Amino acid sequence: MKYYLCFAAMGAVLLVFFVREKLRSYCVRALFWKTAVSVMFMAAGAAAAGAIPAASAQRGFSWFVLGGLLFGLLGDIWLDLKYVYPQDDARYTYAGFTVFSIGHILFILGMLRYYADFSRPLVVIVPLAAGFALGVGNGLLGPVMKLKFGRFKGIVMFYGGILFAMTLLAGSLALDQGFQNGALDWMFAGGILFAVSDLILSRTYFGEGYERPVDIIANYVFYYAAQFAIAASLLFVV
Repeated sequence: MKYYLCFAAMGAVLLVFFVREKLRSYCVRALFWKTAVSVMFMAAGAAAAGAIPAASAQRGFSWFVLGGLLFGLLGDIWLDLKYVYPQDDARYTYAGFTVFSIGHILFILGMLRYYADFSRPLVVIVPLAAGFALGVGNGLLGPVMKLKFGRFKGIVMFYGGILFAMTLLAGSLALDQGFQNGALDWMFAGGILFAVSDLILSRTYFGEGYERPVDIIANYVFYYAAQFAIAASLLFVV
C-alpha cells in the first residue's frame, strides 16, 4: 500500500507540471510531462501487483490490469502526438483510440476470467450488451450534442462501446458480490471516472468552444483518477 501511495503522490505532483505546460502550449515538453504522469500509474499498479499473495487464485488478474494500464500509457502518447504533429492528426487519433480500446478489452477479459460467474450469464451478457448499445448511441447522438465526429465516428462508437461495457461489467460483477470485492469496486469506480473524462474529452476533440482551461484540467483530473483507481484494484486482490 505505501509504495502505491508513494507513486500516486508523485503522479499528482507531476500532473500539476503537466497541466501547467499543457495550458501554455501543445508541445513536446507537455507530452514529456504527460508520459511521466502515466509512468506513475503504471508504477503504482506494479507496486500493488507485487503485494498480491503468491498463493492468490486471482493473482493472474494483475497481468490483465497491468497490460491495460500499459496500453493506456501508449494511448496517452499517441493522442497527444496529434497536437505536436497536427499534419498527422488522423493517424494519431486512430492509434490512440485503438490502443485504449485494447486496454479496456484486457480489463474486460481479466474480470471475466477471474470474477465472472458464468452459471448466471445475464450478469455478464446484459452489461456488455448495454455498454455497446451506449457506445453506438453516443456516436449516433453526436449532432444532438453538437459534436462533429466526422471520419472518426466509427472508432468513437467502437471505443465508447468497449469503455461502457467495461464499466458496466465491473459494476454488474461488483453488485453481484454485494460490493464486498474491493478489486471489482475499484474497477467500477475507475470505469466511471474514465467515462466522465472521455465525455469531457469528446467535447474538446469534436466540439467547438470547449478547449477552455477548466475543460482541459477537468479532463485530466478525471482521467488520471481513473487510471490510479484501476491500479488500486490490485491492492484488493486476495
